[in-house]
Amino acid sequence: METAELLKRVRKIEIKSRGLTNQIFSGQYHSAFKGRGMAFSEVREYQFGDDIRSIDWNVTARFNHPFVKIFEEERELTVMILIDVSGSNKFGTKLQLKSEKIIEIAAVLAFSAIKNNDKVGVIFFSDKIEKFIPPKKGTSHILRIIRELVDFKPEKSTTSISEPLKFLTNAIKKRCTAFLITDFMDNNFADAIKIASRKHDLVGVRIVDHRETELPDIGLVKFHDFETGAILWADTSSKELRNTHKYRWEQHEKKLQEVFMKSRIDVASIQTDEDYIKPLMTLFKKRSAR
Repeated sequence: METAELLKRVRKIEIKSRGLTNQIFSGQYHSAFKGRGMAFSEVREYQFGDDIRSIDWNVTARFNHPFVKIFEEERELTVMILIDVSGSNKFGTKLQLKSEKIIEIAAVLAFSAIKNNDKVGVIFFSDKIEKFIPPKKGTSHILRIIRELVDFKPEKSTTSISEPLKFLTNAIKKRCTAFLITDFMDNNFADAIKIASRKHDLVGVRIVDHRETELPDIGLVKFHDFETGAILWADTSSKELRNTHKYRWEQHEKKLQEVFMKSRIDVASIQTDEDYIKPLMTLFKKRSAR
């Protein structure tokens, strides 16, 4: 991509993401993703109604007058965004490709985290770790992430969701909030997601195109698998073919929901032709209510 075109796209995404963060997401994000706990701030004289369990007995003994400890929420978080850059994200039949939707969502989450004074890092993955950007603060860091999102060219096209989850578990030592943005078109990651969710606060953001769930009756169609490169012709006028496709999708869906439930992770599912604001807000509000 030419430099001028790249900067134009980055700027466009920045403006939209900043606007959404300032107007919609910042308050909900703050309450949905809390810090590591309570940190000691200061002591003050005891006031009627204070919890006696907060009395600082050392200071009280020194001044012969009750003092209590004051704690503040330790707000700083580390936020990791795990971004699927495999070939299946080149698919999209309506408003956007999956990859375009992923870029916007990742940018919004990154700006929300920075506005909340959190560190942000990124893991790009296919069937391997394509790139790791360590967590940092600052707008310039976020703009670097967006540039990478817009212009990144993965080496591989197939998917392994286990790889970024294992990397997250091993590379990020302290507990963090991690957003896994993918279409979840993969198998055999149940163990990795369970282990990662025990160590970190893992949240799934699933990108789906409605044509993946059900084939239309439009006759002979050429399908291109962007992950394997295979080309397949299929007669979609065949009811048996459409029913088989639907059954396989339903089985995949059932298996996914079981994995999410056993791992106890929150997941927002977003269609490529759908505005992502409502699903993300629903996710944030669900977490805030706990």
